[in-house]
Amino acid sequence: MVLGDVEVIRVVEWHRPFAPTSGMFPGATAGVWKDNEDWLAPDHWEPDGDVAVLALQTWVLRSGGRTVLVDTGAGNGRERPGMPPFHRCEGDFLGLLARAGVLPEDVDVVVNTHLHVDHVGWNTRAADGEWVPTFPNARYLIPAADDFHYGPGNAYGDNPRGVERLVYEDSVAPVHRAGQAVLWDGRHRVDENLVLESAPGHTPGSAVLRLASGSDRAVFVGDLLHSPVQIIEPCCNSNACLAPEQAVASRRRILARAADERELLVPAHFGGAGAVEVRRAGDGFSLGPWAAAGRAAGPVTDGRPGAAAPSRSRPPGPRRR
Repeated sequence: MVLGDVEVIRVVEWHRPFAPTSGMFPGATAGVWKDNEDWLAPDHWEPDGDVAVLALQTWVLRSGGRTVLVDTGAGNGRERPGMPPFHRCEGDFLGLLARAGVLPEDVDVVVNTHLHVDHVGWNTRAADGEWVPTFPNARYLIPAADDFHYGPGNAYGDNPRGVERLVYEDSVAPVHRAGQAVLWDGRHRVDENLVLESAPGHTPGSAVLRLASGSDRAVFVGDLLHSPVQIIEPCCNSNACLAPEQAVASRRRILARAADERELLVPAHFGGAGAVEVRRAGDGFSLGPWAAAGRAAGPVTDGRPGAAAPSRSRPPGPRRR
């Protein structure tokens, strides 16, 4: 789709059932999934088994004559013990990018909204037994707070033997060694259309990327939300939010601005259309129209397309308990 002068391309690695809702969203109001089954299933929820359905995807922005990637998925050949969806993956991410018209040397900017395993994996690739930047001509914009928290100076998130160390060493440290990392904090202008802003809570440096071009507005929110349920239940965190109260405050602030300024909300892991407008509903929020975009390009992983063909229809009145 095109927003102002910015072309937005969606690259989906997979879209499938991911984790039980009770474990992934422990604060979700009882029954909210069932009450909204008519529009949550099948793109966001699998009722049989009560499992959240997520997409692993990257957003490609062509802005100001440059190519910008927003998050880079899980990567191939990574040791991720205890994390089956990401352990020793072998996917076709670079092939999907190529079919979208993007080669590694074409990428000018990589935005990591935060440094979790499924947002930095294709920062690097294996070459001659070493990890090297996948995108040799790109600047990698990395939140400074996350770089410190997950880096060696903070003992890899106070877990020097855990997955955080492996993620940093194979997907972040090589970018530093290559001199391609740009650390930022607070606010960072990418170009005339794009601005990064801190939205901490999920991680210390979690960020959103705001797009403003002509009369069009959008906000790429990373893991501020994993499910549309968090729009109608904004106090509901995922189980991966490190600072729960701060995460709720950031979520409410970004949702309020999206509703007031008519920003299209573009999370990292929504299936279906992948993006949605937000409306105020009393002291909370509701879903507006889904994004009007072409069918996402991605593999069939669970018996249905990597993302459903989006429409402008509204979901039928999300119901809160």
